Amino acid sequence: MVEVGPRDGLQNESAIVPTEVKVGLIDRLTDAGLQAIEATSFVSPKWVPQMADATQVMAAIRRRPGVRYPVLTPNMKGFEAALAAGCDEVAVFVAASETFSHKNINCSIAESLERARPVTEAARAHGVRVRGYISCVLGCPYEGDIAPERVRDVAAALKGLGCYEISLGDTIGTGTPGKTRKLIATVSEAVPIAEQAGHFHDTYGQALANAYAALEMGVATFDSSVAGLGGCPYAKGATGNVASEDVLYLLEGLGIETGVDMTRLRIAGQFISDFLGRAPVSRVACALNAKDPLP
Repeated sequence: MVEVGPRDGLQNESAIVPTEVKVGLIDRLTDAGLQAIEATSFVSPKWVPQMADATQVMAAIRRRPGVRYPVLTPNMKGFEAALAAGCDEVAVFVAASETFSHKNINCSIAESLERARPVTEAARAHGVRVRGYISCVLGCPYEGDIAPERVRDVAAALKGLGCYEISLGDTIGTGTPGKTRKLIATVSEAVPIAEQAGHFHDTYGQALANAYAALEMGVATFDSSVAGLGGCPYAKGATGNVASEDVLYLLEGLGIETGVDMTRLRIAGQFISDFLGRAPVSRVACALNAKDPLP
C-alpha cells in the first residue's frame, strides 16, 4: 500500500493545512505500519500553495527506518529542493491524454517526458529512486476513453527513463474491471506487471472492483488515501482517491498481509478528518466507527 493522502489528498484542499498538522498525519501513518507514504510535493507555491512548506514537512516528520517517504518533483528545481531536504525517492508525473497534458501542465505528452528526463538522470546520479505516475489511464475528462496502447507507450517511455515502478492513475474514476484488466495486460507488453501499480479513484464506485481486478492480474502495489482524502477537480461530486481503510479491508479479507494496522490507520484518518471538519469518506472507517468508536 502506497499512502498518497498527505500529498495527492491534501493538495486539493482549498484551506491551507498547517505544517504541524501535515507532520502529525504523516507520523500517525508511519505508526500505522505503512511502508510508503507520499509526504509532499516540491512544486511552485504559486501553482500549488498547499505544498509550499515541503522542506519544513520533510525536516519535521519522524522517519522510521525501512519506510519510504517519496515526494513529487515535476522539474529540476523541485528535484534539487527535494535532494537538499534529504529525500531518497521522488516521483515524476505525465498524462496519457494529450488534451489533459496541455490543460494541466501546458505541454504535450512528449514534452512532459522530456521535462522528466533531467530529473530521472539527476536522480540516478544521486542514487535516488524514481517512480512514474501516469494520469488518465482509463479515461480523460476531455477526450473520453483512452486507448490502452497509448498508456503502454507512455509507460514504456517512463521505464526507459529509469522509473522502477509505474503507477497507473484512473484520474476521473471512470474505469471498470474489464477495462482495468485489458489496460494491465496491454501495459505488460512494455512494463512487467510486477513493476505496475494501481491508482484508482472512486468517482463511479469502481475503485475497489478495479483494485481486485488488478490483484487478479498480479498487481501487488496500490495507491490509496487515508479517509479518502482528495477530490477530483475534473469531475464534480467525485470522491477522488480510494480510501486506504477500504483497500486495507479488502486485502485483509483476502488474507493478504500488509503490515498495516487498521485501528492506527483509522486514528490517522480521524485526526485529519477532525482538522478538516468532516467525516472520513472511507466507508470502512465510518462502519467501524459506528460499531467500535475510536477513543
